[in-house]
Amino acid sequence: MTASAPRTVAIWRSCLLPGSETFIRDQGGALTGWRPAYLGAVKVASPIAADTDAIAFPDTAAGRAGWLLLRLTGRSARLRRLLAGLRPEVVHAHFAGDGWLVSRAAGQLGLPLVVTLHGLDVTSQARRPGLRGARHRRHLRTVFARAALIIAVSDFIRDRAVELGADPAKVRVHHTGVPIAGVPAAVPPRWDVVFVGRFVAKKGLDDLVEAIAITGEPRPRVLLIGAGPLDGEIRRRAAELGLDATFLGAQDATVVRRSLAEAKVFVAPSKTAPDGDTEGLPTTILEAGSMGLPTVSTYHSGIPEAVVHGETGLLCAEGDRPALAAAIRQVLSDDELGARLGRQARRHVETHFDLDEQTARLEQLYEAVCARPAAPARSGAART
Repeated sequence: MTASAPRTVAIWRSCLLPGSETFIRDQGGALTGWRPAYLGAVKVASPIAADTDAIAFPDTAAGRAGWLLLRLTGRSARLRRLLAGLRPEVVHAHFAGDGWLVSRAAGQLGLPLVVTLHGLDVTSQARRPGLRGARHRRHLRTVFARAALIIAVSDFIRDRAVELGADPAKVRVHHTGVPIAGVPAAVPPRWDVVFVGRFVAKKGLDDLVEAIAITGEPRPRVLLIGAGPLDGEIRRRAAELGLDATFLGAQDATVVRRSLAEAKVFVAPSKTAPDGDTEGLPTTILEAGSMGLPTVSTYHSGIPEAVVHGETGLLCAEGDRPALAAAIRQVLSDDELGARLGRQARRHVETHFDLDEQTARLEQLYEAVCARPAAPARSGAART
């Protein structure tokens, strides 16, 4: 392999690509020894979609029929031909369900399959009752068997995968990472608290607005960036509580970064949703830490791997609104504490979650699955 002739990895996401999944595009863009070729079943209109993305099923009658057939059977001659035309040496699918969709085509072409598990694929989806749950668990077993490598974004997700039947010898804990840029120049804080994420149950926004209401006076100035099915409900409750809250909706990376620079603390009160959906390891926490911003969050899923309690931020139990309020107030009322946590958060992200370093390790994993057959099972899962 030379710099002038990089090998190709086909990066597969069936719906390419939601605006909330910048981590997929960032990871592909950080590859140096491999060339990313993005492949999807259908195109999603979002700020991070690209005209160069290869789309298997256009929005036509024939395309919609082909997409339905793939979802029902896992078979598509069109997908196989399109994948072959990209001439990849490895296929990297994000989320287990998407791994199942592309696994037959990859196998028919003799291409090793890497699947990254992010959270809901081995939590809420795997716990669904009835036929949908049984179908997803069957697909999990299939993709676990077909994959050459299974990447878990946190120790928690690794454990769930193994419980659901993944061969521990195939599983690696590998953090996607975030870009590490210079810490922005200090500016007068415009916001006390900032939240960035989808407005869905597992993000704990209901706990956040209730906690803000009991933090005491003066009430924090809160900025909430994101959108989702709970948007209206959260806005109404914030108004009922009389919060000093600004809602920006979904924003691009530039606005998010500027908003983080203008805040005192990032809050991510994640929790297990009623349907069992959980986080993997929220990229937003890493982005905040990379900018020297302390985080208040919860002991949930992989979050303690990103936030070290008392060193890079403060953690409390899921759904504990008084504890969440107390942690927010503690950081806001002690500038020295906030500054110390922020500095250490930056160092922690630099050491463990640098996108360039993590992607270099990912390229080594690509090399390994191309060079050797699957390793025999062993008792524990490794990490990188």
